[in-house]
Amino acid sequence: MEFIDLNRYGEIGSNSTFLSIGPFNILIDSGLHPKKLGKDSLPDFNKIQGQSIDLIILTHCHLDHLGSLPIIARSHPEAPILTSLPNLSLAPRMLRNSINVMKRQREEYGMTDYPLYVHRDIDHIKRSIIALPFEKSEFFYKDKDTIEVKLHPSGHVVGASAIEIIYKGKRIVHTGDVLFEAQRTLPGAYLPNGKIDSLFLETTRGATVRAKESTRENEIKQLIDSINEILDQDGTCLIPVFALGRMQELFKIILESMQFGILRKAPVYSTGLGMDICNYFDKISNRTGLINFDLKILKQLDIKTIDPKLRPGKNIKKKGIYIVSSGMLVERTPSYNVAASLLNTASNGIFFIGYCDPDTPGGQLLANKDAESFYFNAFDYLSPIRASIKKFDLSGHADRDSLIDYTVQAEPKTIVLTHGENEARNWFQENLNHHLPNAQIIDPIPGQSYPL
Repeated sequence: MEFIDLNRYGEIGSNSTFLSIGPFNILIDSGLHPKKLGKDSLPDFNKIQGQSIDLIILTHCHLDHLGSLPIIARSHPEAPILTSLPNLSLAPRMLRNSINVMKRQREEYGMTDYPLYVHRDIDHIKRSIIALPFEKSEFFYKDKDTIEVKLHPSGHVVGASAIEIIYKGKRIVHTGDVLFEAQRTLPGAYLPNGKIDSLFLETTRGATVRAKESTRENEIKQLIDSINEILDQDGTCLIPVFALGRMQELFKIILESMQFGILRKAPVYSTGLGMDICNYFDKISNRTGLINFDLKILKQLDIKTIDPKLRPGKNIKKKGIYIVSSGMLVERTPSYNVAASLLNTASNGIFFIGYCDPDTPGGQLLANKDAESFYFNAFDYLSPIRASIKKFDLSGHADRDSLIDYTVQAEPKTIVLTHGENEARNWFQENLNHHLPNAQIIDPIPGQSYPL
């Protein structure tokens, strides 16, 4: 058995892992790097050129795990795509939006090879998906050999799965992206128990120290208190969110807080892909019961549309709570546009609730929140920093101590570090060496083959 990390830059990006297990070649995820363009945003598929793929497994539908799936599936049209039931509808929707984004980028950046795939490629994805219920085994056969695959709920976002592969009595587990704590819309992760031979472990929050007294409920309380402060001073509050998962979670938190009288009532504004995803969440809830969300939430909040004529530096007239994507203030997204209007007014607030890549505008604003000004590159606008800028720990990823606890009870012989920046991986390597001194810990070099 061996594996190759195809994410050519390592860290968090175009996530994709190639596994050779006996006669079986398996690809786990096929993402797009959110900070790269064109071919640079893809996994390094050249490393497996000439190899067959017997099975593709999708952990969840965030684009850093999903976004290049049509490309690899087009090259391997006979390979089935195994994923959880919610992703049967979510994956095509997210990929259609990706095509629209690439079409805009073709005009903005002169990317003549965009879009990298078209709608007929997504139709092929829909025909190739095998939707598997959680905790139910699926068996695959090749050369008189058998492999067992089972999906386990990993929290994080609806449809997110950890993958368990059993071959000749050996257990391989890939955690995917994990959150053990329950959310308002989704239960926490339930990963495979007992001893594991090889564990692929996400490390997203390895560099994040979480105070012992900090709990998800405490963070929600502090967020609501901070929103109230902004509303009390007649300001506007922006909460940048991911369209898939974080937006729907915030809608429910805001509604419940208003209903219980904890949050003063105010207009709520949103737009874009996340609003459409709410319709998918409602259907998934009705069909599977795997998520706690319905469209009554949107009706009760009476969500309003954002003014399309926002201008950088000109404070927003329609005040209230803006819950819009992207969660990292990526250029030319609604949250980026709203932030450029709010930042220079002291009564406003910009509140982040999850991970922000340090190279994104959101990460840069957080790192420089005490500076005098912030440059909005897409608008060529230098804004004074007057609004309140805060960060709350409502991440969709498990804290590092919870992942260490899970790994220690599993007693894996081999641990492969995935999905984390260098500092985060280094923390996990150091602490796992302490807790599991006999385990082999691999921080893979992209494109290099490693035995399991």
